[in-house]
Amino acid sequence: MKRTLITLILTMCAAAVVAQSNLQALFSYSTFYLPDQQQPYIETYMQFDAWTLNFEPQADGSRRATVEITLVVSMGDSVCMAKKYDLRSPAVSSTDGLEFSFIDVQRFSLRNGIYNLHISLHDKASDADTVSLDEKLVINYTNRMPSLSSLQLMAQATPTKQPNITSRNGYDMQPYVSDFFPSEIERLNVYYEIYNIDRETGNKPFMTMVYIEESHTGTRVADVQNVARHKSEKIVPVYTTLDISKLPSGSYNVVVDVRNRDNQTLLYKKLPFFRSNPHVQSAEPSEYSTTFAGKYTNEEALNIYLLSLYPVASDEEKSVAQSLARYPGLEEKQAFLYTFWQRRNPLNPESEWLKYKERVDYVQQHFSYSRMLGIYTDCGRVYLQYGAPDFIRDEKNYVSALRIGSENESMFEHNALNQGDVVTYVPNGTYSGTSQGHVHYLPYQLWRYNKLDDDNPNRVFLFWDEHRSGLYKLLNSNARGEVQEMGWERRLSRGQLGENVLGEVGEQFNRGY
Repeated sequence: MKRTLITLILTMCAAAVVAQSNLQALFSYSTFYLPDQQQPYIETYMQFDAWTLNFEPQADGSRRATVEITLVVSMGDSVCMAKKYDLRSPAVSSTDGLEFSFIDVQRFSLRNGIYNLHISLHDKASDADTVSLDEKLVINYTNRMPSLSSLQLMAQATPTKQPNITSRNGYDMQPYVSDFFPSEIERLNVYYEIYNIDRETGNKPFMTMVYIEESHTGTRVADVQNVARHKSEKIVPVYTTLDISKLPSGSYNVVVDVRNRDNQTLLYKKLPFFRSNPHVQSAEPSEYSTTFAGKYTNEEALNIYLLSLYPVASDEEKSVAQSLARYPGLEEKQAFLYTFWQRRNPLNPESEWLKYKERVDYVQQHFSYSRMLGIYTDCGRVYLQYGAPDFIRDEKNYVSALRIGSENESMFEHNALNQGDVVTYVPNGTYSGTSQGHVHYLPYQLWRYNKLDDDNPNRVFLFWDEHRSGLYKLLNSNARGEVQEMGWERRLSRGQLGENVLGEVGEQFNRGY
């Protein structure tokens, strides 16, 4: 069960993370199997934070938010499943204190294979851009041997009164989408299914062990486990509850170990999670106090440092960092900061952090805007992710001449001109064709990186100040995985250039200077 944070810009206010009307959702999925039909299927879960959505008045006087969701599953160039629908939030009487979340669950069948899942989310009451995510799905089940489904964390399970999409084996199961467990949650519930175990054990019973281990050492946590005996069948559903009320803060795995009567492991799977429990002291309470992370004792500043890791963090780390910043707990935040850099440089995590901290300090000083911290701006994100660019071109009022020349001297045809006329830009006014006026560009910055990791040389990022407010947003880039927008120069010139016309700034982008 993999979790991914889907979000836009966030801002820091005191010690809590708040959103500026920007949709934020947490996504995860689980895979299961129907042995009788030999049919795998997938469930998707999306948890939406109400305070990041816009609520509109309803006819009955209440207010609701509506999210337009598009799911597309593809394999190569073939679309296997597509679905578009509106998800409505619970009704509220007021938008004060929207401290709740709501969940969307979808279920659909897929054959074994490797797929791409594309998700698009749009707040229908907002002008903000659509949020999207691409996730790799791997499905591999067989009737020839025993297997385990995904391990699915659960918020709760209640007896089914009316069957629905969350119903399973007589219970309605509410998924727990996050992998972060604050101190208020005292029990960890996990659901999973065992398939075709009878092919291995025959009619003999078998045993399941569910326990918790420390993720960085693999050491089992004492007195937190569940052992159960089961009858061998084609499908065995298991719902287990573990008491984590006394589990100290830290990174852990919940482990499922399926064994036969001879105590031999047949199936094994683990799922990572992070526990925040500041009221329970670890056996080594000062483990991180003597490290570089222990030097940071101001939680507000530490929250910013945790959230600044977003551009270089994994999906799971992003989710944990966001959750930690919303709750008090100094030691677990210090622990997360330390282990984050220890994973990347086990021999000297402090030097790795200090190099990154230089970027954070620079971004906070140079890219902060109004109430938005620099780490949340597009310029800040790119600087944190890739470092300082090798070249910057900063233009506040750039003007380029636009002229008509012969077809041999031209570059692109302009449909608005007479047939046979061609538009080309004229750098420095050196061209001798007929003047057609000038192109006035909005303020922009062009950043060039001579070499990015795992990418081609000369990657370019172009930021623009659309409203001349001083806030620069990423408009276009040729770097792998970044924004690539058709017609970006037409937007930068406020429509002064025609469709498919390359202007001077387009040439700058192609050259990288």
